[in-house]
Amino acid sequence: MKTKHSGFILIGFAFFSLLFLASCNKETSVANNGTSQAAVSATQSIAVAAGSTSNDSIYVIHACDRGHVLDSIAMTALSTTITDYLTANYAGYTFQKAYAEKDAAGNTTGYVVIIQFNGNPVGLKFDAAGNFILVLEQREGGDLSGDGWHEGGRFCNRDGQHKDNVALTSLPANVSSYFTSNYPQDTLLRAYLNRDSSYIIFSKDNGAFVTVFDSTGAFVKRVQLQPHTNGEVMNVSQSALPAVIQTYMGTTYPNYVFDQAFSFSQNGSLSGYVVAIDANGTKYAVAFDASGNFIRAVAIR
Repeated sequence: MKTKHSGFILIGFAFFSLLFLASCNKETSVANNGTSQAAVSATQSIAVAAGSTSNDSIYVIHACDRGHVLDSIAMTALSTTITDYLTANYAGYTFQKAYAEKDAAGNTTGYVVIIQFNGNPVGLKFDAAGNFILVLEQREGGDLSGDGWHEGGRFCNRDGQHKDNVALTSLPANVSSYFTSNYPQDTLLRAYLNRDSSYIIFSKDNGAFVTVFDSTGAFVKRVQLQPHTNGEVMNVSQSALPAVIQTYMGTTYPNYVFDQAFSFSQNGSLSGYVVAIDANGTKYAVAFDASGNFIRAVAIR
């Protein structure tokens, strides 16, 4: 899903930590990374300090509405609704920055939170009540306009070529033997190699699962994507997903990369879907009921 946006947060280098109040409709400071002030101003970017392993500064975009401002706040100022959401959905995350979004009258209209999850920055937007809205898209400094990626860049998997795919026959021996010993009934479906060289393997056995291994092939965790069922698990193409699911995914995870999807049936009756995606380097599995209504999302790695 490729969309163009305005309103940007820069996840740059530490010298931006002095910026505490940024407006989404006026010029802001930018990193010395070859991106001109005029180009960044045209996209209404907002600078935020955070760690990054990218060679270029990273921007989390569409952070606030035009005419609004983002006021830097401490984590302690966030509601328990937000912090509980982060704990439940991003286990082991590290807090980086938080902002209250305010309109021209000074009313708080929402919040933006920047965290680190498994070494990747994640930008999240919440409404004024602390309810999750979306995962903010990220771009490197040279990709503020256009499709939002370049060959060899951090987000080059947006080219649709799935360069992170790993042949099941090429998995490390200890990964394959782990399945043989612990989940012999699993049918392996697809494998991915992450930026940190960890592995993600999707499989099915009376339900769909995702199993994570670190760069050495050591087991990390196993996530059940759908309750156990004796029914059928089928692969579903992106275009075959119900329109309501495609709309939800494009709105909630702007410019996400589709990995795969499953449908689940019980006694011949459709019971739901799970859609596996990559959003800015973080893998998610998003579950829906048979009508395409959102159920839950799991941040995998």
